[in-house]
Amino acid sequence: MVSFTIQNVLTAVSYDYATVDVQIVDGAIAAIAPNLQVIGTAIDGKNKLLLPGFFNAHTHSSEMWQRGIMSMFPLELWLAELYDFASLDPEQIYLGALGTAVETLLSGGTSVVDHLVLIPGLELETIAIATRAYREVGIRVFIAPLIQDESLSAGIPSGESAKTHQPYFRSTAATLEILEEAVRQFHRPDEGVNILVAPTGFQLCTDALFAGCTELSDRYNLCRHSHLLETRAQQKLAQEKYSCTAVEHLKRIGFLNDRTTLAHCVWLNDADIAILAETQSTVVHNPLSNLRLGSGIAPILKYRQAGVNVTFGCDGASSNDSQDLLEAIKIGSILHNVTDSDYQHWITPRQAVEMASLGGAKGLNLADKLGSLTVGKQADLVLYDLTNLSLLPRTDPIGLLVLGRPTNVVNSAWVNGKQIIADNKVITINVDDLRQELFNRSQWETKRKSETVAQIEAHYRTVMGL
Repeated sequence: MVSFTIQNVLTAVSYDYATVDVQIVDGAIAAIAPNLQVIGTAIDGKNKLLLPGFFNAHTHSSEMWQRGIMSMFPLELWLAELYDFASLDPEQIYLGALGTAVETLLSGGTSVVDHLVLIPGLELETIAIATRAYREVGIRVFIAPLIQDESLSAGIPSGESAKTHQPYFRSTAATLEILEEAVRQFHRPDEGVNILVAPTGFQLCTDALFAGCTELSDRYNLCRHSHLLETRAQQKLAQEKYSCTAVEHLKRIGFLNDRTTLAHCVWLNDADIAILAETQSTVVHNPLSNLRLGSGIAPILKYRQAGVNVTFGCDGASSNDSQDLLEAIKIGSILHNVTDSDYQHWITPRQAVEMASLGGAKGLNLADKLGSLTVGKQADLVLYDLTNLSLLPRTDPIGLLVLGRPTNVVNSAWVNGKQIIADNKVITINVDDLRQELFNRSQWETKRKSETVAQIEAHYRTVMGL
C-alpha cells in the first residue's frame, strides 16, 4: 500500500491550529508532528487545512434522477409522487451511485450511507451495481438496502376511517433472505464496502421484519439504519399502531443500540430522547430534506444536551436536490440558533466538524478506526485549499468552511490511504463522461399530479386536519 507524508499542513488542535507533518503508512496515520522525516511521497500541505473525512450518513443514491422535479409536498404525498415515476433501470442505479459518490467527495465526505432503493425482482443485482460504482470511485460505502413489507398506504394514519391495505408484493421471509444473501455476497468491511440492515421505518415495516433485521445484525455484527419519526403524520401513526411512541416501541422490540443510526428524528418527546441516550443510538440530521418537505426542525440541541450522538446526512437528491455535504452541515448547524435562545447551546463550527466526522464514525461502530486525525486510525482524509476565494480572507479556516459558502475547496482526498481526489479532481473515474451520461439519459420535464397521488392527498388532508 502507498505511503506518503503531508508536509506543513494546518490542523485543528484544541481551540487553535498547528502546522505539522502527517505520515501515512499502509493506509493508516503513523505520525503527526512538526518536521517529520518524509516517508513515501511528499505532499505539499502549505496553505491547506487537513481534516478527517466527513460522513454523508443518510442518502438514497437512486433519487438523483428525480431531483429538481418533485412537487412541494409533505413526505407522505412526496413519496406517493416518487412511487409514481417509472421504475429505475440498472444503468440509472449505477450512474446515481457514481454521482452521489462524486458529489459527496467534492464536499468533504469520504464515507456514504446509501439507503439504497432496490429494483423489484433485481434486488441483489441492484446492490451489486451500486457496489461496483462505489468501488470504482473509491469512496467508503455503507450500503443499507431499503426494505419494507407493507404497502405505501399503510404509512398514513387511518384516522376515523377503517382502511385496508394491499399486501406487499414480497413476503417478509423472502425479503430477509435477500438481505442475508446480500451480506454473504457484498459485506467486505476490510475493502471499504459494508452492508447494513435497513428497514425503511416503522410506518412501512412489521415487527417481524424488524425482528429479522435485528437477528441478522447480531449474527453478522452489522450496523442498523432506519428512518424514524420524520413527520407529524408518523407520530400520529405510531400512536395508532402501538398506543405508544415509535421510539418506545423500537426499544421494546430491541432494535435500538449503539450500532443503530436513525435518520431525521424530528417528532420525538423528551422521554424518547432519553431512550436514545440510554441505548446509545445515533441521530442522523437531514436538515435540508426536513425543510424541503415541511417535516419540521429536529431538536438537535436537545439531543446533544442529553448526550445523544448526532451526525449529518444529505438525504436523497429528490428531497434535497443536492448532495452537497458542506451545505447540509452549515444549515444543520445554524438552523438551531432560532430554536434555543441560549446561545451557549448553539453548535460551533468545530463542533459541527466533529459531528460530521467522529459523530458519523460512532454511529457506524467505527470510532476507533475513523473520524479524527489520530495516530493509528485509517487515513480517510480531506485537504482543503485555503487560498480558494471562498475561504478568504484568512480568518478562521473551519469557521469559513462551515459558515461560508465554500465552492471547489477540496484539493485532495484519500480513503484508507488511497488518493481519490487530486487538485480538486476525482482521479478514479472520468467525471466528464459521468456528466455526459447523466445529461444524455435525462430530459427536461415537469411532473403532473396523478389520480393515485390525488386520492392519497385527499385522505392525507382529512386525517391531518387540513
